[in-house]
Amino acid sequence: MLKQVLCKVLNDGVSVNGGAKFRPFLYVPFTGIHNGLATCAPRSFFGVEDFLDDDNSRPYTYKKEKQSKNPQKHTSFKQRTIAYMEPFTLDVFISKRFVSASLTHRVTSKQVAVAGTNSKDIKAVLKSRSDIPACLAIGRILSERAREADVYTASYTPRERDKFEGKIRAVVQSLIDNGIDVKVYLD
Repeated sequence: MLKQVLCKVLNDGVSVNGGAKFRPFLYVPFTGIHNGLATCAPRSFFGVEDFLDDDNSRPYTYKKEKQSKNPQKHTSFKQRTIAYMEPFTLDVFISKRFVSASLTHRVTSKQVAVAGTNSKDIKAVLKSRSDIPACLAIGRILSERAREADVYTASYTPRERDKFEGKIRAVVQSLIDNGIDVKVYLD
């Protein structure tokens, strides 16, 4: 409402003493075309114009919500309940220098069990921190820590760039061999 009043004052001006119009000196008028309408925004104190969205509810710096291509799209029962039916996910990260794996609760996003070859106790025992025996050791240690936290099942979906072979497969297979039931989802 205030913006509309200010725009009217700035565009029409204020008449003083019989018709001489002047514009207030505190506001620098800015006019432009926005959605086919002329808009006017006063310059703010810091020198940045406060443009508003189409619905005039938020400044332009806020992200708009993404609109679905199909607004009538229905999320399936499985999509809504999978986080509660299979609450723990396995995350495996392998670099040239070390291997790390963790079990994370999907709903609360808390890490339940973590194991990595960068930790002091594991680092001292292993010859190499990134070979297949290191991956097997990480799987064994992670399964022990998961059982201490009462986690016996997990699901694993490899990242797009990862192939389910070699070191990643060794970590998952070691978890399975040590008593953790891992469901692997390959797309």
